[in-house]
Amino acid sequence: MESVVQVSGTVISRPPGQKNPKMPTGEIEIKVKTAKLLNSCKKLPFEIKDFMKKTETLRLQYRYLDLRSAQMQYNLRLRSQMVMKMREYLCNLHGFVDVETPTLFKRTPGGAKEFVIPSREPGKFYSLPQSPQQFKQLLMVGGLDRYFQVARCYRDEGSRPDRQPEFTQIDIEMSFVDQTGVQSLIEGLLQYSWPSDKDPLVVPFPSMPFAEALASYGTDKPDTRFGMKIVDISDMFRNTEVGFLQDALSKPQGTVKAICIRKGAKYLKRKDIESIRKFAADHFNEEVLPIFLKTNENWNSPVAKFIMEEQGLGLVKLLETQEEDVVLLTAGEHKKACSLMGKLRLECADLLEARGVVLRDPALFSFLWVVDFPLFLPKEENPQELESAHHPFTAPHPSDIHLLYTEPHKVRSQHYDLVLNGNEIGGGSIRIHNSELQHYVLDTVLKEDVKLLSHLLQALDYGAPPHGGIALGLDRLMCLVTGAPSIRDVIAFPKSFRGHDLMSNAPDSIPPEELKPYHIQVSWPMDAETEKSSSNHPCRSES
Repeated sequence: MESVVQVSGTVISRPPGQKNPKMPTGEIEIKVKTAKLLNSCKKLPFEIKDFMKKTETLRLQYRYLDLRSAQMQYNLRLRSQMVMKMREYLCNLHGFVDVETPTLFKRTPGGAKEFVIPSREPGKFYSLPQSPQQFKQLLMVGGLDRYFQVARCYRDEGSRPDRQPEFTQIDIEMSFVDQTGVQSLIEGLLQYSWPSDKDPLVVPFPSMPFAEALASYGTDKPDTRFGMKIVDISDMFRNTEVGFLQDALSKPQGTVKAICIRKGAKYLKRKDIESIRKFAADHFNEEVLPIFLKTNENWNSPVAKFIMEEQGLGLVKLLETQEEDVVLLTAGEHKKACSLMGKLRLECADLLEARGVVLRDPALFSFLWVVDFPLFLPKEENPQELESAHHPFTAPHPSDIHLLYTEPHKVRSQHYDLVLNGNEIGGGSIRIHNSELQHYVLDTVLKEDVKLLSHLLQALDYGAPPHGGIALGLDRLMCLVTGAPSIRDVIAFPKSFRGHDLMSNAPDSIPPEELKPYHIQVSWPMDAETEKSSSNHPCRSES
């Protein structure tokens, strides 16, 4: 079927009754004069038909065959069309300059892990850029006041589902711009490049502060296609006699949170409720209490029955519940309780949809700006120290600059994320353009090695204009637009879950003599016993 042939002849109509309206060439056929086999196809590892089930490993191993499928053809052609429209919009309509930035760079403090490339100078290494962040800021200093690039980015994040070690961003930076300016440019860009077979986008996109996103949806990337919002019901239980609620409310930032699952009693089985409780215990070490209102109320635990007696009417009123609804209730520190409820909200949506309830319309594209993020977050491994919530070049909110020197953890940033159907598809910020302020943030607040960024700090001292920008994740955006199950389905030659190219077997080993010019050697992992003995007799290695 997949052999390549060259046929010449006369185009004629198909005989009556043999026309196929489902094919683009369904009304014609060729009366053959000559036929030539240019290349025969040997037995295929799988049939090139979309309805044929193929394992992803096989698809990636024979990617050049998988690309022939109608779905992959559609995905890659649509990606090309959208990128072309984006170029038109930015370069032709808005005067942007397309600039390629280097791939070989140096180590950058903070952020994701970077890929390291050896050089011929002993002990000196390049790093592949996580993004062109520093270069685009330097282009603003250089007077190229509207920069854009379809940029390749690299992050050594190991085995993370639906992530790629190399990915593509639509990277944008502008001088003399504010947050609103960046947001309206992106809304216009997406509206202009949006596929014609989808409903046109309505702009401006709604906006939500980070604190509200966390409190109502338990995440900084809320899926706003459905309700089931988190509700704070702490006030209702200030004088409760229920032990675990009393305990939580007596602690700092202690709260009681609830979500209402509409018709939960009708669609959820007992095992679903148990799996929800187990999830909360395993991942958050928190108790989740299901409360059944009328239907299945005999499933209620003694504590749930007591709460219904004590506060049943209040719950019904506050959560606007109906008979077949189920309320999930948890108590704990505000952020942790919200985060747990946010995960359970999505978990419950999955369970309901598996039972045939339509909650998240796949044809609906729900864009949202999330704004007013904190500038810094406590480090997980050491909460006394701070790290950047976005990256160290993000400017503080003008109203909060005074707090930077006294209570940096309270400072809001000029950082904004673009969310689509519960996925972050873009993130950006207004940058720090003052060298002293940037030095203070890096050195005093984040305790980073300032020498690594001396070139940027020096550049900011030479009349750097105020500037800001954003990067859109092209792979994730295309995945959502096409409805593909994974970002690997919108990339021509993606890596596997473990970061391997199954087609060419990259990464591959290199003979020791080829490593010599780079002054490095491979240290092979040892078994536990050998490692133990070598740690008792340490010796220097140049690996």
